[in-house]
Amino acid sequence: MKSLALLVTTGLLVGVSVAHARTNIEIVGSSTVFPFSTTVAENYAKKTRSPAPKVESTGTGGGMKLFCSGVGVNTPDITNASRRIKDTELATCQQNGVEVVEVKVGYDGIAIANALNGPTFNLNRLDIYKALAKQVPNGAGGFMANPYKTWKDVNAELPDLKIEVLGPPPTSGTRDAFVEMVMQEGCKKFDQLKNLEKSNEKQFKALCGTVREDGHFIEMGENDNLIVQKLSQNPNALGVFGYSFLDQNANKVKGATINSVPITFETIAAGKYPISRPLFMYVKKNHIGTVKGIAEFVAEFTSDAAWGDSGYLTDKGMIPMPAAERQRFATAAKGMSVLKAVK
Repeated sequence: MKSLALLVTTGLLVGVSVAHARTNIEIVGSSTVFPFSTTVAENYAKKTRSPAPKVESTGTGGGMKLFCSGVGVNTPDITNASRRIKDTELATCQQNGVEVVEVKVGYDGIAIANALNGPTFNLNRLDIYKALAKQVPNGAGGFMANPYKTWKDVNAELPDLKIEVLGPPPTSGTRDAFVEMVMQEGCKKFDQLKNLEKSNEKQFKALCGTVREDGHFIEMGENDNLIVQKLSQNPNALGVFGYSFLDQNANKVKGATINSVPITFETIAAGKYPISRPLFMYVKKNHIGTVKGIAEFVAEFTSDAAWGDSGYLTDKGMIPMPAAERQRFATAAKGMSVLKAVK
């Protein structure tokens, strides 16, 4: 028994030693939130003279998988997300003993953009659904493989150009939001599909959210900068990414209007731009006090200097939350309130 107790004690001591061996915060997740988190990391390091957090762009889904895999210094401390955590992801976190603190950090819009020297697009969600869905209604109550090759095939008022859209992979929160807010909403314009959502949600999601795989939609990984680069090389192609990347590359690309509404800081903040979404940061409470600086990093992110109306994150393209909402999430972050369920 003594030898067993000694082994257990030794193991605990080794665990503590390893835990304290990592002095920098590790952050994974959304490519959209990545530039905001990186900026906060730089400011945190300057102010505290601590090692700068390591920030990786793994995509929202990939980040959640890493974050929820368990507790310990071989797992991330924070994951960023361009959508809210899913019930299944939270359940995995909880099963693996991860105490999750949810912090909404701001808002963003999804841009459908092309090169500055390319044609001007005024799209609606039905146009985009018809252009990118794997299957579309055939007019006789059934469905067919997407026959549309050009934007003019989709809508006579659009350019007579090949449909070519560069976008994020399924692991991306931007892809999740794009499917939910664009594809599925456009799909509902067909009565047979709108009714299907109520009668068979699984089939509705399959028909309305499955993107075509015949070369008209090209997955570009989690690197939004690569999409911008490709758009510069092909002015007729469109790309899907967060507003912040559009804002940072305004000298290279321009956003399509959606329902005649341009994508700007002002239209997103006012709730007028149709494709906008909240952004989140999820913190592993278990690591507070084990990995140095997590609480201080979160405090920096939720400070008025960072996410306020005139904070430095607005220069990066993040849309601030209203003051009351910021205060609510700042309070939750300070108290490290654990998320019990997704409401």
